[in-house]
Amino acid sequence: MSTLREQGGSVGIVGLGLIGGSLARALQGAGVPVVATDPSSAEAARAAGLTVADDVAGLAVQRPDVVVLAVPLRAMRAVAAELAEALSGEPGWDPTVTDVGSVKAPVREAVSDAGLGDRYVGAHPMSGTERSGFEASSVELLQGIPWAVTCAPGTDPARLERVLRLVTGPLGGTAAVLTDELHDEAAALVSHVPHVLANQLLGAVAGAPVRDLALRLAAGSFRDGTRVGLSDPRRTEAMVTENAAWVAPVLRLAARDLERLAEALDSNAPTHWFFDRPDSVRERLGRPGGTRVTGLHPGDGAGLSDVGSDVDVVPLTGDWPAELVTRCAGGAVVFALEDGTALLR
Repeated sequence: MSTLREQGGSVGIVGLGLIGGSLARALQGAGVPVVATDPSSAEAARAAGLTVADDVAGLAVQRPDVVVLAVPLRAMRAVAAELAEALSGEPGWDPTVTDVGSVKAPVREAVSDAGLGDRYVGAHPMSGTERSGFEASSVELLQGIPWAVTCAPGTDPARLERVLRLVTGPLGGTAAVLTDELHDEAAALVSHVPHVLANQLLGAVAGAPVRDLALRLAAGSFRDGTRVGLSDPRRTEAMVTENAAWVAPVLRLAARDLERLAEALDSNAPTHWFFDRPDSVRERLGRPGGTRVTGLHPGDGAGLSDVGSDVDVVPLTGDWPAELVTRCAGGAVVFALEDGTALLR
C-alpha cells in the first residue's frame, strides 16, 4: 500500500456537520491523520476520538497537507478569509485547499477572493442524507462513493493530483474531473432540481384539505420522492440559489412539461411522450450496477493487472488535467492513480 503522504497526506477539516463529520470519520478510519475544527461539534467529535482544534488558527498550527472547507455554502466566504489569515501566521505552510460544497463556481470565487485561488481544487462528494449535524455523520457515508473534483485553467496539477489521491486512495472513491461549470450544470439535474421537486411534493400535500388522510396512506413512492425534502430547508435553499443559473432553466423546462401534461390529461390527449421520454435513462439505471463505478479500496491489493480490460490510462504528464476533464465530461471516472497514471473507466 502507498504511504499516507502519497495518498494525500494529513488532512484538516473546517466544519463537522453531516459531510465534514463523515469525512473526518472515514479518513481517520483509513489511518489518515486528521485534525478538525467546529465549535458547535467539538465535544461530540472529541468523544468520537477525533483530534479537534479550537479554531482555524489552532488547526493551522498542525499544518495539515490538505484543508477541507466543510462549512455551509453561505459561510464559505468568511471561512476562506479566516483560513487566509491563519496561513499568513504560519510561514512555510503550503496546504492544498479543497471543499465539499454542492456548488462549485461560487466556492471558487470565494476562495479566490480570499487569496487562496492558486491552492484550490474543488470537490463534491455525491452522497448525503436528509439529516444534518455531526450526530448524523458516519464512517460509511463517504466510503467508496462518486466524487466530482473540479479544476480551472490555472489549477496546479500537483494539487489536483493530491486531491485525487485522497479520494481514490483512503476514501476508496471515484472522481469525475470537471470544470466548475460542468459540475454545476450536472448537479442541477441530478441533485438540486430533485431537492426542489421533493419540496414541491411536500408543499402540495401540506396545503391539501386531505393532508392528514394522504399522509396516512403515503407509501414507498411518496417516501422515495420526498426524502431529500426532509433536509434542512435553509441548506437546500442556499444550494439552489447559489446554483440558480443552472437550476432555473431546468425548472422552467419541468414546469412547461408538467403544464403540457396537465393540458393533455384535461383533454384526454396522448401522454406517451411524457412517460416514454426517460426510456434511455431507465435502461442505463436498470442495468446491473446502474451507472456507478466503484473505486479501489485502500489495502485491497488491487492493481492495474487486477481491474480488467475496460481501463483507460491517462499519463500524468503534459496537460493531463484538461485530458481528464475531456474524458470525464463523456462519462468516465478516475478510480485509481498508479505509477504516474490515472486509471479511468
